[in-house]
Amino acid sequence: MGHRDIPVLTTKRLILRAPEPQDYPDFKATFASYRSRFMGGPLNAYETWMLYAAEIGHWEIRGFGMWMIHLAETDETVGMAGGWCPAKWPEREIAWIIWPNKAGKGYALEATDAVRRYYYDEQGWETAVSYIDPKNLDSIRLAERLGCKKDHDAPSIDGNDAVYRHPAPDALRGSQTAHGIAMEIAHYQDPLFKPKGWAID
Repeated sequence: MGHRDIPVLTTKRLILRAPEPQDYPDFKATFASYRSRFMGGPLNAYETWMLYAAEIGHWEIRGFGMWMIHLAETDETVGMAGGWCPAKWPEREIAWIIWPNKAGKGYALEATDAVRRYYYDEQGWETAVSYIDPKNLDSIRLAERLGCKKDHDAPSIDGNDAVYRHPAPDALRGSQTAHGIAMEIAHYQDPLFKPKGWAID
């Protein structure tokens, strides 16, 4: 069903697969909730359905898109991460969202790192951005942990978002940032690791 060439990405804890119709309820619940306030939500039932249809159709139109993030042990979904470039987007974006009850366990960092490595290594992307609401401090911190820098010269979507530029592949490869990301992900993958306070995605 749908785009036939969507790869499956795997990490120690996660399996990233194409969005399927059966994954819709968790997506709908998230985008109808306060969690989606920085991504145009909360949305009504029709708006949520249209957005999910766009998630699936984006793969057909662009040849890349968002993956559904599944836990390897249980196969339950915990969020989405991937590439996003609908109409009016100035550049290709790397985006993520974690379901409200699954946040704080490092899933967004682990998934987004895998997504970015795929786009850089397998699809030859030389750059990417993340468009983030300036009030979305959790996503800004995550972008910074991924090595992103605020790009004041890049056009935004509508003037209300901040543009965070991901490091280029050559700058990221073998860098201190890459090693730091790998180390942080390894901590979250360790079942004995118990972060103090409220962890950021």
